[in-house]
Amino acid sequence: MVIDKIKKREEPEEDKKYSKPDIPVGKWIKCEKCKEILYKEIVRENYSVCPNCGNHFRLSSRRRIAQIIDEGTFEEFKLNIETVNPLGMDSYIKKMETIREKTGIDEAVKCGTGNINGEKVVICVMDGNFLMGSMGSVVGEKITYSIEKAIELKLPLIIFSVSGGARMQEGIISLMQMAKTSAAIAKLDEAGLLYISVLTDPTYGGVTASFASLGDIILAEPHAMIGFAGRRVIEQTIKQELPEEFQTSEFLLEHGFIDKVVERKDMKDTIHKLLLLNK
Repeated sequence: MVIDKIKKREEPEEDKKYSKPDIPVGKWIKCEKCKEILYKEIVRENYSVCPNCGNHFRLSSRRRIAQIIDEGTFEEFKLNIETVNPLGMDSYIKKMETIREKTGIDEAVKCGTGNINGEKVVICVMDGNFLMGSMGSVVGEKITYSIEKAIELKLPLIIFSVSGGARMQEGIISLMQMAKTSAAIAKLDEAGLLYISVLTDPTYGGVTASFASLGDIILAEPHAMIGFAGRRVIEQTIKQELPEEFQTSEFLLEHGFIDKVVERKDMKDTIHKLLLLNK
């Protein structure tokens, strides 16, 4: 049959060589706001901020510490604390093990001491890559310990918050961390020490309702979403439509909830100036 003699035309060897673009895997990142495809190294050099639209990408605790703390000065608090499983959920322990292996971090917050342009501070940086920065017993204990160390060492306290709220897998134990951290902040205030709270995208739930909102000075990154409950829950509760910019850091600044919205590239210098003013 004639059809059997018809062969698919093959591309010349030269055309085959260039038929597919040679794009290195993992070198590009998409901005969720402007949808631009960006070279990852350029974004990193720009403090993980989109050079096209100014969108602030979410940071790991390691990257945040590298941007804020002077190189070589961060000393992490080594606390031998095990995560509790009060509800006896096997899936919770397995999930924790998987996340630890994937992220290389033990919990949703890193705490320690370090210098900011030569000024020594106690710093806590939450990490949204670990169960969305949820606050369980270990997170609450680490932050409380850090507050107590700030009092002991007579140092200013800086906390960078990013969280989806309390960790539901730990039930009432996670909710107790709100009271514990708030009580510790009250002791810090009695000691006359400065506490700067920095809110990043997103900061919600029990974290917002406790230590994140108790700073002497509250800063936030641009366009960060900050609140207690989500927009839909609030609209269903109050039966009203909320403004488009509701719960953004700019909206909260306008309504007196925070003191200043600070670009990421200016964050270290801004905190340093506040530390000097407090001396």
